[in-house]
Amino acid sequence: MTTIHHKEMLQEHVSMEFSSSTTDMQTFSQTTKIVGEEIVTRKSSSTTEFFSLVTRSSNIPAGESIPEFVDKPQPVIAPEGDKAMFRVRVQGNPKPNISWKRESGTPIKESAKIFYDSVNKEHVLKLEPLTSDDSDNYKCIASNDHADAIYTVSLLVTEGEEKLNFKKMLRKRGPPPPKKQQKKVKDEKEMLEILSQVPKKDFEKTCMEYGFTDFRGLLKKLKGMKKVEVETIQILKPLEDRETKVDTTVVFECIMELKDPNVKMTWIKDNEPLRIQYSLGKYDVKQMGTKYMLVITNVNMNDAGTYSLSVDKKRMSAKLTVLDEPLKFLGEMKPMKVMERQTAVFEIHLSKKVPNFVWKFNGKELKRDEKYEITVSEDGLTHTLKIKDARLSDSGEFSAEVGDLVQKAQLTIDRIPIKFVSTLKNVRVKERSCACLECELTSKNVTLRWKKDGQLLERSSKYSMNHEGKRAELVIEDAQLSDSGEYTVVAMQDGDPMEYCSTAAVTVEERLATVKSGMSDVHAATGSLAELCVVLNDEKVDGVWLKDAEEITDLTGAQIVKQGAVHKLIFPNMGPEHEGKYTFRAKGAESEASVFIADPPTIDPSALEALAAHPVTVKVGHTANIKVPFRAKPLPKVTWYKDGMEVTEEERVSMERGEDQALLTISNCAREDSGIIMLKLKNDHGSATATLHLSALDRPKPPQGRVEFLELSGNCVHMKWKAPKDNGGRPITQFIVERKAVGKKSWIKIGEVDSKVTKFSTNKVEEGKAYQFRILAVNSEGVSDPLETEEVFAGNPIEPPGLASQPQVTDVTKEAVTITWNAPTQDGGAPVLGYIVERRKKGSNLWVPFNKDPIQGTKYTVDGLLEDTEYEFRVVAVNKAGPGQPSMPSSSVVAKDPVKPPGLVQGLHVSDSSNSSISLAWLEPAEGDPPSGYILEMRAEDTKEWSKCTKIPISGTCYTVGGLTERQKYFFRIRAVNEAGCGEPVELDEGVRAMPPPAAPKFDLSARLKSHMVVRAGTALCIHAAFSGSPPPNVIWLKDGVPTKGREAITKSKNHSQFLISSTKRSDSGVYRILLQNEFGEAYHDIHVRVADFPQPPTNLQLFEEVPNTVTLTWNHSPDVQEDSEAHYVIMKRDASTATWFTVAEHVFSNKYTVTGLLPGRKYYFRVLARNEIGDSDPLDSRDTWLVNKDKTEDQSAKLKPYQQKDWRHAPRFLTPLKPHTVLRGQDCTMTCAFLGNPRPTVTLYKGDVNITANSKFWYNSTSGVCTIVIPTCTLKDSGEYSVVVENELGKDRSSCTLTVYDKDDKAILASVTESLQKKSKYLM
Repeated sequence: MTTIHHKEMLQEHVSMEFSSSTTDMQTFSQTTKIVGEEIVTRKSSSTTEFFSLVTRSSNIPAGESIPEFVDKPQPVIAPEGDKAMFRVRVQGNPKPNISWKRESGTPIKESAKIFYDSVNKEHVLKLEPLTSDDSDNYKCIASNDHADAIYTVSLLVTEGEEKLNFKKMLRKRGPPPPKKQQKKVKDEKEMLEILSQVPKKDFEKTCMEYGFTDFRGLLKKLKGMKKVEVETIQILKPLEDRETKVDTTVVFECIMELKDPNVKMTWIKDNEPLRIQYSLGKYDVKQMGTKYMLVITNVNMNDAGTYSLSVDKKRMSAKLTVLDEPLKFLGEMKPMKVMERQTAVFEIHLSKKVPNFVWKFNGKELKRDEKYEITVSEDGLTHTLKIKDARLSDSGEFSAEVGDLVQKAQLTIDRIPIKFVSTLKNVRVKERSCACLECELTSKNVTLRWKKDGQLLERSSKYSMNHEGKRAELVIEDAQLSDSGEYTVVAMQDGDPMEYCSTAAVTVEERLATVKSGMSDVHAATGSLAELCVVLNDEKVDGVWLKDAEEITDLTGAQIVKQGAVHKLIFPNMGPEHEGKYTFRAKGAESEASVFIADPPTIDPSALEALAAHPVTVKVGHTANIKVPFRAKPLPKVTWYKDGMEVTEEERVSMERGEDQALLTISNCAREDSGIIMLKLKNDHGSATATLHLSALDRPKPPQGRVEFLELSGNCVHMKWKAPKDNGGRPITQFIVERKAVGKKSWIKIGEVDSKVTKFSTNKVEEGKAYQFRILAVNSEGVSDPLETEEVFAGNPIEPPGLASQPQVTDVTKEAVTITWNAPTQDGGAPVLGYIVERRKKGSNLWVPFNKDPIQGTKYTVDGLLEDTEYEFRVVAVNKAGPGQPSMPSSSVVAKDPVKPPGLVQGLHVSDSSNSSISLAWLEPAEGDPPSGYILEMRAEDTKEWSKCTKIPISGTCYTVGGLTERQKYFFRIRAVNEAGCGEPVELDEGVRAMPPPAAPKFDLSARLKSHMVVRAGTALCIHAAFSGSPPPNVIWLKDGVPTKGREAITKSKNHSQFLISSTKRSDSGVYRILLQNEFGEAYHDIHVRVADFPQPPTNLQLFEEVPNTVTLTWNHSPDVQEDSEAHYVIMKRDASTATWFTVAEHVFSNKYTVTGLLPGRKYYFRVLARNEIGDSDPLDSRDTWLVNKDKTEDQSAKLKPYQQKDWRHAPRFLTPLKPHTVLRGQDCTMTCAFLGNPRPTVTLYKGDVNITANSKFWYNSTSGVCTIVIPTCTLKDSGEYSVVVENELGKDRSSCTLTVYDKDDKAILASVTESLQKKSKYLM
């Protein structure tokens, strides 16, 4: 434990001259002495102030401090019955505890009050009323964990009576004579000599003591004595010899009573008068009552000799002997260890004062400068060396040298322990993300190492280690699960073997994704391009592709592509080996789809040629197998047609479809099976047809039609016929003609003709005889059925008419059908008398004649029909021979009113679209009959073939076409359809792309895109923007209107964009704009980015006094404070006797501040630093100390009368009033005034007549009679009159000023401000 004593005032003695001068201020301490029954009071002047510090430890943690007296107690001299108050204000961390004690050990009386004044923040000891027992030295003890600070002051209680007569007291200093013993004198003459020595008032008393009763006679004789010598000097204590050492102070003193206080006194040394006035303080003469003193300071060998005091004719002498002792060190310098940045103190004591004392560091002489403070005590014996702001370079050997004497000691500097202002924080990131660990230390001159789980990390592409200033950062790029662990930053500094660590855990979580857009089945033609696409919500998640549940490692002809969050499997040349079920599997996400070959059906052209060239032949009754090879994927729908009619499976017909062929099997073939066979193959991707001829071989059909007799006469029958309609598949070789007579049963062959001849004549007839003939066709398969004639007569008989033509339907209603026909070519030898019309229902074999009597003409309307019933009609011609054969039935027709085909579809338009679908809508046709449905067709931009969107007509007036290729252009057309047929198609005016509807770009408001950002230099700037637009807009990033280029990394997608600068600089500050553009408009958003760093320090600190006992500081603004509205200044002060800085004010926005609360007689340093949200700038310190003058205070206190209590109360008044101010808009305004008042007045602020004291916009501080008002960031509304009103119980005073806030464009105000500044500068010059 170390005790340090500082005596600030050691028993200051004030001499009191009763002759020609009096002191301005008198302080007394009293002692009493009893002489008989009388109390004699002796007063001497003394006050005491004493400070001591007892420290408990030399290592004080940063941020903590020992107790320190900010306001110290003052000695008190007060009369009895009055009161005494000791006030003290202390500071320290931890907060000190305050206690009071008396130095004598006597307890403080119970009536004393010890309390804390929360208003003035002072600890108070109040003693009332005072008694003489209260006189003592009082100790104020401030204690915390680091030290006890003790300040001792004196309390002197004086009597309340008038001043006592010092001369009277001096006369009575001798011992009292015995009361009963009477002195004897020889004669009257001796008695007169005795009376001449005493005052007149004591004559009678003296005569009584010596036994003389003739008092009056002696008095007359005494008066009559002429030229009586009166002794003017009475020496009570003569000078005494003195013996002292060199460089000390010696005092010669004597006690004398003088009759004449103006008698001349001279001090002499060795017969030479001392020239005290010109001794420069070497000699000093003092008087304290009857004590007369000669003080000799800084005694040396030359001062030895005889000193005399000559008073009138008397002379006293004494000898001064000066002892010279050898020079030596009193004590040893001890090695010292201090903390870095603190002050190290070496102190050495000498046995005597010497002029050639030197301090050295490592053998080099030290001089007094800012680094080293070298001081010597007043007696020249104590030499002190202070090493300020100790650094590691100050470690070494310090020596004190004087002549050949040397004292050495080692100074060891302990480095300030490194502390983490902000430690590493645990980090939790997703896999494949970037993990950042950062910390801030108290020092920037450190060496850093990074460890993971105790293993040292090296700088690589994986680990980025940054160290700028006091901040350190470790960036883990592309974090994997294996990067999880405990990371430690190790900080070391030169001269300090200690390792300082901060540890945090990095947790890399498995990155799980979700499918944002899944896969859909793909159909692609062989050899074409196909792809599977999956979009995840996280671009940093990888996945694997599986085919049929097996991971794809080497699939021929397949490419795996990853574009951000888009994962694709591409097949440039689609083949059968690529078909299958594919799965994309990522962490937390999975999507499945199938890939199919989508080949349209194709038939080998050589097979088509063979089928066309070689018909398929089969004999009737046998089985026909028709095989057609094809290639298609998927397998097509197979449809067989015969003569244009679809073939359906039945008992004799079966159809099969294989992987590569279609088979039609017809068993038990009939001749009717012959014809054109067509095969139609169709799948979703196309169609193909094949045509062939099937020939079923049979005997021919009978010759056609009725036999035409060219001649019927008695000797010749000439007939004509037509060849068979069907030759049975083989050529007709000949015709056989047979005959039988009417009434006979047997047929007789009458001749044969070649197949090319269809006429035959025979003369083997008899005139008028009736015959019946038949003709048979013959081919290689056999003989046809006969074509028999009706009975004819050899000659000219009448026969029924021939066949009328097939009736044709010309008009249809729901009740009637109108048909027409042509007359028969053969009338049978007699004119046609008319026609019989017959009808039957479709599918019925019953023909019903419509009229009984033949009708004339070849047109007739059949009515009485059933609505919606299908009918067929035929006509029978009638002549005299009777009715002929009925005609061929007409085409079937339904009895109903005629239906018109629908007109053009109205208003075809696109109602919506997406990346894979297009929605269309339309209105019904305005003309024609109502449609029963709509046929919607489409074609891609690169094809001219229209394909139906649906297999059956669409029933509604809207439809969504899906499965489209993204951004592919498609054309659409539509036609209405009903029973009458299809209407004309209507096509969209232009193609439509498979994409969302066109939209101008816009920003996603839910993303909360910021407009202002503040980034610390060295950290990352990341701006993420979400937007929408169709087509996806083009993204352009601008900085201050110019496209960005350089260090940034920009990522873009359809709906997102990110701008990243991994390590920012202050030059990166500016306005960043993201510009979105597409065909339909543009949008932009501005982000004001400010890259901040530790602010630049202010400059040019000036100190001056505007208000007594205060200091006004001005400085030049830091550029960062002017640009940053949040930045401000911090004002600090430091007593020159300590190394600790204390904060005076924070949040100062102007470049001027007045510091109050300074102690008179103390020296201070001042410091200004700039502060923003990043930290503090380097400090700006005052070069020289500022001394607060205490003369004025001492002069005023000197005028106080010790024994009179004055009323110090007075009404408040302003010492320095407010001054008018003119301020540029946006700047701060600081107004200051000073006032006096007792009791302390209250302060009220006004703007105009409005009380603004409690308004948070205005900041004010009132301390020690100085009121400071700050109006931050002035606006035009702040202009006006401001007033400060101070008021106490004795009155009030008011000070006002005008504030004018002007804008840059206000030329009149600018001119007046410029003029006033010019006048001020002239005045200053």
